[in-house]
Amino acid sequence: MTNIDPKAWINFDRARLLLLDDHPQGASILTQIIRAFGVTQFIPCATIAEARQTVLEHELHLILVNANLKEPGVYEFVNWLRRYDQPPNCFAPVILIAGHTQKSNVERARDSGANVIMAKPVSPASVLERVLWASREKRPYVKCATYAGPDRRFKDLGPPEGVTGRRYDDPSEAEATPEAESRGAVGG
Repeated sequence: MTNIDPKAWINFDRARLLLLDDHPQGASILTQIIRAFGVTQFIPCATIAEARQTVLEHELHLILVNANLKEPGVYEFVNWLRRYDQPPNCFAPVILIAGHTQKSNVERARDSGANVIMAKPVSPASVLERVLWASREKRPYVKCATYAGPDRRFKDLGPPEGVTGRRYDDPSEAEATPEAESRGAVGG
């Protein structure tokens, strides 16, 4: 059972969500879940083209995407969203929901700029937990030639031992934590 802090609730009255899902049953379940949270403004989309048009026409606060659409291009859609230079939508939290969360899908989700990927089946408590987490996370937004989205590092352990950091805020070897030292050159 998921334990959610009652102080963590968010008022969803004014939030506008995009829900991208081409499976009627899955879309129905997610619609019921987000309505139960008090969301009244959500835009259901069944295709990536509809979702792109929604991003262009509406200010969004959260984007829920079925990662297993019948049409290809879910990860490319998230990457496009992150590179779309019109705030606030390019910064909106993106939660991918997938039937399979094997390592390659998690890595693709991370590398496309998604905030998090969830495994099906989902429960209202698990969706709420991820929505709260994604809306409050403090990872900075990164944009460079090969990536746009939340910083892919969840822990600031600095670069692997013996490697010079690429970022101005990377801890020096003298500041390295025992945890960073124990992970070796492979990274974590």
